Amino acid sequence: MLPFMTRLVVGLIGTGLMMTFIIGLILSISTGFAGFWGGLPVWIISVAVMAMAAYDWFDECVRKN
Repeated sequence: MLPFMTRLVVGLIGTGLMMTFIIGLILSISTGFAGFWGGLPVWIISVAVMAMAAYDWFDECVRKN
């Protein structure tokens, strides 16, 4: 089992990198050929996925102690 601080920092870095990738992907879709209304369903799905990832990080790294 990893120490608390290691799990906290590594989980935060990994979650942050995943969210950065998803936000960049969504911005490129919305500013490209799809436009705002074409990219809106992707925004809704991605926000839900990022919320689940943030909750999972909190549940696994912060609340388990």
